[in-house]
Amino acid sequence: MNPNISRYLKITPELQEAVKNQQPIVALESTIIAHGLPYPENVRVATLLEQTIRDEGAIPATLALLDGLIHVGLEPEELESIASGKAVEKVSRRDFARVLATNTMGATTVSATLMVCQLMGIRVFATGGIGGVHRQVEKSWDISADLQEIARTDATVVAAGVKSILDIPKTLEALETLGVPVATYQADQVPAFYSRQSGIKSPRRLDEVKDLAREMALKWGLGIHGGFLLNCPIPEAHEIPMSTMEPLIEVAMKKAKEQGIEGKETTPFLLKELREQSAGLTLEANIKLAQNNSAIASKLATFLNLCMVNHPVRHGLGLFY
Repeated sequence: MNPNISRYLKITPELQEAVKNQQPIVALESTIIAHGLPYPENVRVATLLEQTIRDEGAIPATLALLDGLIHVGLEPEELESIASGKAVEKVSRRDFARVLATNTMGATTVSATLMVCQLMGIRVFATGGIGGVHRQVEKSWDISADLQEIARTDATVVAAGVKSILDIPKTLEALETLGVPVATYQADQVPAFYSRQSGIKSPRRLDEVKDLAREMALKWGLGIHGGFLLNCPIPEAHEIPMSTMEPLIEVAMKKAKEQGIEGKETTPFLLKELREQSAGLTLEANIKLAQNNSAIASKLATFLNLCMVNHPVRHGLGLFY
């Protein structure tokens, strides 16, 4: 391994053993802990997601930047610091080196998490929802760095679709342009985060994660780089229909505009507004969809691990040989 990389890595003993023994691993971001959920609920949810992954047979790797190091896996006290910290930065590719160089506490977004996945050779990442093309993009030009990072990283992102505050059709078009395969798990429509149906036909329906695992292994085995996006609709018992969500989103977006909220502060602001407007319903839905994504990601990682062992590809730190 490149010593310039290893000096900035702090890997928990559990994950060191997982790498050594070629066990399936699922990455988790830390922005959902620091900026997506209130304290101390965020600690409970982070622990729940890790346990969900373990229950399905994989090893969780929650990622964050602390004390000038890339933490692959968090010890309880480190998780507590990220969850309760008042000055935790949202870290994307743009911020990554600066946050490390200044020993700033940083929570990894989808894009930063994928950067660490590429370094570590972790091929499956579970999150809530991805960023994408914002509504009225022709005025703001606000397009998430998540999209390009998925396109350049050899990993599959398992999510409940694009965050519902975004422009779903334009995001799908951007992913197509970037060459990212998009599928929806056991459904014909792309989900809209809190809602199972968006009214938008999915580019592809996928009924078995083992089929995607074989495709992933083959793609990377052929030397074709880039990621996948697997959309997983929120469990029906916990969804909030779009007819309920859209009026709430419009009010939240209007408030953001009136208060001059923009850039990377937009999503946390809107999620907080939706949580308050819905009397906590969106918070509960967010937790349930993240847990569902984690379970499916764990199954995918397990199948992929078998495929990669049978079709070896050297990559990153050598997780798969």
